[in-house]
Amino acid sequence: MTAENLLFVTDHLSAVLEAQYQAAVRDVDEWEPGQLLATADADVLEYLVSQYSVDCPVLHRDQIEQFPVSEGSVPRQSKPASSGRSPRGKTRITIAVPFDGEAHVFQHRASQDGRHPPFADVREGELRLTWYGDGQADGDATAVRRYFDDRLDNIEQYLSWSRADIDRHNHSLRRQVSFSVAQRKARLLADRQLEASLGFSVRQRPDAAQYAVPVKPRKIETVRRPTANSTFQPEPVLPEAQYEQALNVLRNARNALERSPSMTASLDEEKIRDLLLMSLNAQFEGAAAGEVFNAAGKTDILIRVEDRNVFIAECKIWRGPKTIRDALSQLLTYLTWRDTKTALLVFIRSGQPTTIIEKAAKEIEQHPNFKRTATTREDGERYDFVLHADGDSNREIQLAFMPFALLDAPAEQ
Repeated sequence: MTAENLLFVTDHLSAVLEAQYQAAVRDVDEWEPGQLLATADADVLEYLVSQYSVDCPVLHRDQIEQFPVSEGSVPRQSKPASSGRSPRGKTRITIAVPFDGEAHVFQHRASQDGRHPPFADVREGELRLTWYGDGQADGDATAVRRYFDDRLDNIEQYLSWSRADIDRHNHSLRRQVSFSVAQRKARLLADRQLEASLGFSVRQRPDAAQYAVPVKPRKIETVRRPTANSTFQPEPVLPEAQYEQALNVLRNARNALERSPSMTASLDEEKIRDLLLMSLNAQFEGAAAGEVFNAAGKTDILIRVEDRNVFIAECKIWRGPKTIRDALSQLLTYLTWRDTKTALLVFIRSGQPTTIIEKAAKEIEQHPNFKRTATTREDGERYDFVLHADGDSNREIQLAFMPFALLDAPAEQ
């Protein structure tokens, strides 16, 4: 049996955590520019946080297993259980305590620690603790169990101090790395604009086609570089504040319509959409001429910039889960630019709204282009999701799902 070692006494945990942060910053600085620009910020951040955060161990005391009782001598490195003597032939009881997390944390001293560091044999995924004793009194089961419990309590106390340092690191890591990514992307975009405005042709790296950044599981595609005869133009996007303003107008219009069921009872999809257009255009005005919010086809509400749709709200009457699949398919065919803002407005004309909303949200999460659920506002008010464009997981699409309970028949019981 391997000897137990003194825990939480080597190095300072703060130095280990600082080294992790510095490694994350180097990773950002060394990331191939084209790949970094082509990769969604959230994916870059998720990768870096998963690589450089630290997972503090958690003991599973409810899963402890005991080895068969045996005889053995107390190793010199270990702390004797029952006395200062170390005779041979003592009774030995060893337990294995499973844990989740990173084993190296047991080695490092937290910013706060105690005067009596614990002993244990650290294995991958488990700690082993051993009791040595002899004689009738030493073999009392209650005393042995208390001995193990006291040692585990001591280990968990030290882990709590380590966890406090680690939690601070993990929290600040996300914020600091997010800032580093944003800062480097801003520099790269400025360099791209300067590069394009000089008018010279740009020499390509000979290994550009073979270079791949190890972000898993998503495939990262090379960003298109500007040519000598064109000027770099930022992709047109709807500012986040205006996106929220537009959604707030839709929300207020939705609430007004829900309070007046007689107004919408005889209206079809297109006429409800036109009412929403009136509300939107009462709040926003065009930069040149015409209305900012326009109708295209049968159900779309959109903002168009330079012949590109930067905001689309798709309107659908709920007719089962297929409604969601059809709406998302339409949205994805319209969208070409990264970070495009969208909304899915679903009109519920009959049935139980709560049940229908749950089915609709589940259908969105099961779509092959679904990436993650962003936030959920007040219950039944709005649900935010992130999708990706067809064929490109790095082109992210914000989707606000807003249900309209426009019941034209009594709710089903």
